[in-house]
Amino acid sequence: MIVVRPALADEVEALARLGLSAWCKGIKPLIPPEVALAVEQDNPFLPFLRDMRSKVLVAEVEGQAAGIGACEHADNTISDIWVAPAFEGRGAGSALVRALERQILERGYCEAHIEVAAANARALELYQRLGYRQLWRKVAFDAVLRTTLEKIGLARRLSPA
Repeated sequence: MIVVRPALADEVEALARLGLSAWCKGIKPLIPPEVALAVEQDNPFLPFLRDMRSKVLVAEVEGQAAGIGACEHADNTISDIWVAPAFEGRGAGSALVRALERQILERGYCEAHIEVAAANARALELYQRLGYRQLWRKVAFDAVLRTTLEKIGLARRLSPA
């Protein structure tokens, strides 16, 4: 059974490690090695989790934190879905997306948006399986990752349950 709940203050460091492990699998292979090393050393998930706190959702599988998700700007864009590699394929990502969609509906939006690196096939397949459709595809410089990446923007119409 998967439980989705707000992140707790005392688990920030563990969740930051979880986020970084997911990032290393999905994004690290797409960027220059020196940038990847800097990200791994700084772990940007730590300040993100400290700033966002309970606005970050945690998916638990069998009582263990399996993934995190957020709408960083409290709008209709899902900014983060990170599932620990050990828990991939067990429904944590889907549960996080659905929980964030409920929050988006509660904020009054009828459409959810998400971006994904085009080369992150596993994440792209998840979003498409959940009903997201491509809006755009572009190659652009990512200032945070200091590299050019091809990204895909997706959206899904939402309706109250």
